[in-house]
Amino acid sequence: MTEKKSFEPKQPVKLDPPKYDPISVEELSKCDGTDPNRPIYVAIKGIIFDVSRNSAYHVNGSYHVFTGKDSSRALALSSLKPEDCRPDWYDLDEKDKGVLEDWFTYFSKRYNIVGKVENATNL
Repeated sequence: MTEKKSFEPKQPVKLDPPKYDPISVEELSKCDGTDPNRPIYVAIKGIIFDVSRNSAYHVNGSYHVFTGKDSSRALALSSLKPEDCRPDWYDLDEKDKGVLEDWFTYFSKRYNIVGKVENATNL
């Protein structure tokens, strides 16, 4: 078995303790960067991360497509297609599931966990 890549950020990130409060899909959809009074969220495997401080997730950013929803499938497939930004990933092959797990690890070392998608059947 090969050793997992290190996902440590170049600069240490001080993260708040994770919160797993339920957030509805509707509420999550409002956190897509279009309202400057709301945070910007990305969910992976039902866990919601606050990516507000990274401009790549803002409205004109290259990763804006992932915001306001659970984009697990797109991340697993390394896809920027809006139609792939959906929560279902269970039918993917082991390689893609590994990529998704790597993304989850990457996000968890950089962004605060602020909740979980209400009624998500993950974990």
